[in-house]
Amino acid sequence: MYREWAPDPAIAGRVTCLWTSTATSAGTKLVLPDGSVDLIWGPDGPRVAGPDTGPQPVRMSPGDRYVGIRFRPGAVGEVFGVPVEALRDLRVPLAELGVLPELTAGTMRNAPGVLPGLTAGTMQEALAVRLRATPAPDPAAPAIAAALGAGKSVAEVAWDLGLGERQLHRRSLRAFGYGPKVLQRVVRFQRALRLARRGTALAEVAAASGYADQAHLANEVRRLAGVPLGRLLGRT
Repeated sequence: MYREWAPDPAIAGRVTCLWTSTATSAGTKLVLPDGSVDLIWGPDGPRVAGPDTGPQPVRMSPGDRYVGIRFRPGAVGEVFGVPVEALRDLRVPLAELGVLPELTAGTMRNAPGVLPGLTAGTMQEALAVRLRATPAPDPAAPAIAAALGAGKSVAEVAWDLGLGERQLHRRSLRAFGYGPKVLQRVVRFQRALRLARRGTALAEVAAASGYADQAHLANEVRRLAGVPLGRLLGRT
């Protein structure tokens, strides 16, 4: 069971949501690339989930509970003390990063409301303090993500922002953890997945999301999700 809710205003400019997920049965859940970085508490304690370029399988047992704080794409900056590209495709224990020590006590394991001394409020308060103490992220990051998500090419985005393509690559790497071409693939994939889950015909999904055709869509889904689109939609 999954649910999410809006963050406090103090962190809303950098954070998309808080979320919880509880496993009702044993199995493997695929975490898909979405351009975000998450701070997650689970059975193994707090970890930072870096920006993914492919599927991340998570083994879950009945009753396992997770809580996360999801950063907006391009908004994490160096909150965790390292460049975001150093976290790419990794799950790093928060204690190893040496930041937010108030959130790494051994009793802080599963989720707000059941952990002594840890609530959604205290989590967000600690993060708000940390955000104020670190440099702001690249102000162009939202525009880069939005333009690529709207179907513009990397060259068009660079031109619109008055940047060379190499400059855009460097800024994208610092903001998102990977270059603009990977970011473009990720945001296009997420758009296609949203449309497909609404019941849109796959040929229409491909056209609306900027794929050359339905075969291109299918190939990209396999590359980014590791499984066919039908499986993600629960149709196989």
